[in-house]
Amino acid sequence: MKIAVIGYSGAGKSTLARALGERYDIPVLHFDRVYWAPGWQARDREEAHKLVHKFMEQLEWVIDGNYTKFEYSRRMSEADRIIFLDFPRLTCFIRAWKRYFRYRGQTRADMGEGCPEKMDLEFMLWILFKGRVSQKRVEFQEILHQYPDKVVVLKSQREIDRYLEGLSC
Repeated sequence: MKIAVIGYSGAGKSTLARALGERYDIPVLHFDRVYWAPGWQARDREEAHKLVHKFMEQLEWVIDGNYTKFEYSRRMSEADRIIFLDFPRLTCFIRAWKRYFRYRGQTRADMGEGCPEKMDLEFMLWILFKGRVSQKRVEFQEILHQYPDKVVVLKSQREIDRYLEGLSC
């Protein structure tokens, strides 16, 4: 089983990916761990590409994140299931804010080493506006149209919970 989890920042991609990895007992790759090097520095692009490419050579995987520069077409093509978390921007903002208070000063397991949880103006603007530009919506719509038989769109935590409850191993 190969699963790609995509969607807006703060929607819960990493949490869902982790749950799917546990459910199916398959490895999970969080793109935030690939992209971010210690101190919130972007990792060398070539090094990041190698990490993603090597991970995708496995027979089964769950990959969480959008990062269109990292094997995006290949990921979408090879995935048996693409889960798109299409949560409203305010919901994503609230979820990210709660996450910040839960992990403030700590580095989450799905985040790059040495990148403690933060909530700054740049990230807030990303969640509310910059991460939802029309180009991003078009990218998501293209995936929905290109792979209609393997895309699942979830728009709330309730829908995620129902989806997980309905899975068989």
